Amino acid sequence: MRRKGELPTKTCVQCGRPMTWRKSWARNWDNVLYCSDRCQADAKKNHARAKG
Repeated sequence: MRRKGELPTKTCVQCGRPMTWRKSWARNWDNVLYCSDRCQADAKKNHARAKG
């Protein structure tokens, strides 16, 4: 078993906060970009605004 400090971390693309590996993300850790549903929704809003 790993200690929490030994788990891999990433930075959220939207808010820049560090996020730690979660068991629910085990299958798709490489594809995780956002720390929360809110950050993901904000990113989609900003992308839609920029697009036009």
